[in-house]
Amino acid sequence: MSGHSKWATTKHKKAIIDSRRAKAFAKYIKNIEVAARIGGADLSGNPTLVDAVQKAKKNSVPGDNIDRAIKRGAGLDGDAVEYMTIVYEAYGPNGVALMIECLTDNKNRAAAEVRTALNRNGGTLADPGSVAYNFGRKGVIVVPAEGTTEDDVLAAVLEAGAEEVNAAPNGETFDVITDASDLVAARTALVDAGIDYDSADAEFVPSLKVEVDADTARKVFRLIDALEDSDDVQNVFTNVDLTAEVQAELAEDE
Repeated sequence: MSGHSKWATTKHKKAIIDSRRAKAFAKYIKNIEVAARIGGADLSGNPTLVDAVQKAKKNSVPGDNIDRAIKRGAGLDGDAVEYMTIVYEAYGPNGVALMIECLTDNKNRAAAEVRTALNRNGGTLADPGSVAYNFGRKGVIVVPAEGTTEDDVLAAVLEAGAEEVNAAPNGETFDVITDASDLVAARTALVDAGIDYDSADAEFVPSLKVEVDADTARKVFRLIDALEDSDDVQNVFTNVDLTAEVQAELAEDE
C-alpha cells in the first residue's frame, strides 16, 4: 500500500497486522521471487532483492519464507513461477486518478479482479495514457524520523541524485524522492551515512495532487482496500491530497 497519504499508509499497516497479514505476506514473497529471478539470489549483487527482503523482514515475514522465495525465484529449487507486470489506469470516486500495479501469473484473472473492484466501488477503467501522464516514475525512500533530522537526510542523499526530501504530515517519516534510476544510489548513500530506511521502491508519483474532502477520501480508500484484496494487485497509487483538517476527521473514524 503506497502512493496516497501517510495517514492511509499507517492505516493500512495496521490492517496488515491482523486480517490481511497473509495477503500482505504473499505480496512481499512475490516481490522477492521476481527480484531474485531478474537479478539472481546473491544479495550483494542485487539491490532490488535487498530492498524486497528488507521490506518483508520489516513486516515480519518469517526468514524461512524469505529464503524459500529467493531460491524459488532464482530457479534453485526447480519450482519457479513466471510473473508479468501489468499497470491499469483508472478513475475513482469524484474523478480521482489511480495507477494500479499488478504482478500476476494470470493476466485474465488480474484484469477481471481489477474491473470487479472498480465497478463495485465507484471506479472505472481508463483508456491507456489518459491517467498515466499525470504521474512520473520516481524512486521513493521512506526514512523513519526518529534519531535523524531532515537536514541529515538531505545531506546524505543530495549528491546521490535526490530531487527532494519531504517530511510526512505526522512527523514520523521523511520521503526521499529521486529519479527511478537514482534509487539505488540514494539508498546506498543513506546506508553509508548510517541512516536507516523503512522502504525503497519505484513508485508512480503524481505531478499534481488533488485535495478531496473526507467523504471522497473514505470512498477512495474503500476502493483501494477492494483492489488490494486481490493477490495480483501489488500497489495502488493516487493523486489524492489530504489537508490536515481532513486527516483529523478521518482519524476520528478509527
